[in-house]
Amino acid sequence: MSTDGFTTCLWFDGQAEEAANFYVSVFKNSELGKTVRATEAGPGPAGSVITVDFVANGQKFVGLNGGPQFKFTEAISFQIACGDQAEVDFYSNALIESGGEQGPCGWVKDRFGLSWQVVPTRLTEMISDPDQKKAGRAMTAMLKMHKLDIAALEKAYAGE
Repeated sequence: MSTDGFTTCLWFDGQAEEAANFYVSVFKNSELGKTVRATEAGPGPAGSVITVDFVANGQKFVGLNGGPQFKFTEAISFQIACGDQAEVDFYSNALIESGGEQGPCGWVKDRFGLSWQVVPTRLTEMISDPDQKKAGRAMTAMLKMHKLDIAALEKAYAGE
């Protein structure tokens, strides 16, 4: 096995190149890689994109234009650990622009149907606190939110 880690393959219905460009525009430490296009032999029309390699936030991906057979579901999502509210706001807003949607508990679905969890690192600290009352208050507050609000989570955690 290669020591380069894993590459996540994302299945699209003709949108792989558009999606790769979008993800590279949203995340730092990102770049487009090789694009493989169909020849006269196929699959698909000559010149159409079959796969596009890209790196988003240092993670390797390949976008595959596989067709309409498979769709993304919330069973697979990517977590984005955010250090502050500005990061939470940036990623939540960027990922839902142009047709995505904000979901509950910090989840968002981008316009391609891929699910993301935009999570402040502080939330993880709060809900794993050994003081179960504090952790429970933070969890209860989080479960009522869509985009996560760190200040409101902190207040709940503190019992305010």
